Amino acid sequence: MPGSRTGGRRSGTSGDWADELLDHLRPAARDLGRVTTWLAGTIEAEVSLQDMNGTLLAGIQLPVDDGLVTDVATGRIASAAVHAQGRHVRLAGLGHPVTKGVLAVARSRPFDQRATDIVARTVWVLELLLRERETLGAERRLDRATADLRLAILQLLMVGDIIAARRVAAGLWPGLFDTDSACVYVLEGHAAQRDDLAEDCQEAAQGHALIVRCPAVDEHLIVVAPIERGHDLAGAELRSVVGEHPDTFLGGSVRQNLVQTATAYGQAVSALAVARFRPDRAAVYAERTHPERLMNPSALRGWADRLLSPLDDLPHHTRAELLATTRLGFSFTAVKTAIILGVSRNTVRARMERVEGLLDADFSDLTTRAAVQLALNTQAAVPDGPRPPSAPPAALTELLRTDPLLAWAGGLLGRLTTDTRDLRRTVRTWIAAGGNAERTAQLLGIHPQTVRDHVRSAEPVLERELLAGGSDLYEVVLAHLALGDLDEPAVGGRSGTIRT
Repeated sequence: MPGSRTGGRRSGTSGDWADELLDHLRPAARDLGRVTTWLAGTIEAEVSLQDMNGTLLAGIQLPVDDGLVTDVATGRIASAAVHAQGRHVRLAGLGHPVTKGVLAVARSRPFDQRATDIVARTVWVLELLLRERETLGAERRLDRATADLRLAILQLLMVGDIIAARRVAAGLWPGLFDTDSACVYVLEGHAAQRDDLAEDCQEAAQGHALIVRCPAVDEHLIVVAPIERGHDLAGAELRSVVGEHPDTFLGGSVRQNLVQTATAYGQAVSALAVARFRPDRAAVYAERTHPERLMNPSALRGWADRLLSPLDDLPHHTRAELLATTRLGFSFTAVKTAIILGVSRNTVRARMERVEGLLDADFSDLTTRAAVQLALNTQAAVPDGPRPPSAPPAALTELLRTDPLLAWAGGLLGRLTTDTRDLRRTVRTWIAAGGNAERTAQLLGIHPQTVRDHVRSAEPVLERELLAGGSDLYEVVLAHLALGDLDEPAVGGRSGTIRT
C-alpha cells in the first residue's frame, strides 16, 4: 500500500538516499504517491500527505490530532513532533503559497539524524511537485477558460451578434474581427488527436483565426478566418496542417459576411464531405449558380422583408436570436443546433415554434422551410441595406417564374430524367411528403428503403445533399417550385401539395 511501511531497501549513505530522492524529480517519475512510498520504505515509517483542508493527497490516513494538523497547515507553527500511542510522529508544513499541505510521518522508533534529514529533504521535493501540479492545474484551467471564450465568440457569430463577438474577442485577440468578412473551415480528424491538431492550427494561423473545438462533433475543429486586406491569411496554413496529419480532412466556405457565419459553417460542412474523396483531403465549397442570384434583387428583398415583417416589432436582440436559431435549425437537427448555440434543445424548439407562429407557417413543410430560409438569407446578406420602395406584394412563384430561373431549374432537375427508376418523381413526392420516406412509399406504392435509395442516388446526380437537409435540399425545393411541380409554400396558412 503506498505510504505504508513497505520494508524497502534502506540506503547505506547520505549520497544513496539523496540520489534516490532526487531521482523522483525526473519528468517521468514525478508523482506524490511514489515519493511518500519511497519515504515510508527508506525510514521504515508510515506516511501521510494531506492538504490544508484535510484531503489526503498521498499515503495513508494517520490518526493525528486535527488541531495540531491545522496549526501546521495554516503556518501557525512550521513543524511539530509528538509521541502518542507508542508512536513517534513528525509533522512538517509544506510552504507552497497556493497549495499548502502537511506531511505526517509516524515511526515506532525515535527519529535519528538520518531520518530527520531525509524527512526535511523530502518536504523540499514534495513542495516542488505540488508547485508543479498547481502550475499545470492553472494552465489547464486557463486552457479551459480560453476554450470556453472561443466557443462563446463562435456562438455569438452564429447568431449574428457581431458587436458582442468583437467585444468579447478584443480582450485576448484585439483586432481579430475588425474586418467584415471571413471564411469558415471545418477540420476533421481523430477525436483523440483533436487537441494536438488544434495546437498545430493555432501555430499555423499565427493569431489570424478563431479556432474552436466543435461542441457537437468530437472529431471536428471549427475555424473562423477573417479576411484581412482582401486575403484569407489562414486558409493556406490550414491546408499545410492537413498535409502533415494523415486521416485529416478540411472543408472550407466561400467568403461570407460575418453576419452569415452560420451559412459559411454549413458550406464548410458540405465541402468537408467532398474533401473525404479528394487526394489532398481538402475542398472549398463550390461556387455555383444559386437561385437567389437569378432573381431581381429589389423584388427579392421586398418579398423577404414582407414575409418576415411579423417579427419586426420584436426587440432587436430577440429578433436576431430567433432568426439565427431558425436558420441553423433548418440546416441541422435540434440537438446539434442546441450544442452549437450553447442552449437546450427545448430552447431551440421554443424559438423555432415562436417564429413559426409569428409567420403563420408550417415548418414541417419543406417548401415552407425553403421559402423562409431564402428570406432569412436574403435579409442576412444585406442586414442594414436600404429597403426597396413599396411595391405591390409579389409571391415567391412570381420571383421564380422568370426565364433565368426556369432555365436553371430545368437544367438541374433534368439531370434526373435519364435514370430509368424515375428519380425525379421520387424526389418530388418525397419533398411533398416532408422528407418522410414512409409517407412517400405509401404514395408511390414502393418500399420506404427504395425511397431512400432513390433519394440517395439523386444526390451525386444533382451534386447536392438531400437526406442531410440544409441549403442543398432547399435549392432543389426551389427548383421544383419554379417549374410548378409544387404549390406555393405553407406561409400564411397555405399548404404545399404535390403536382402529379
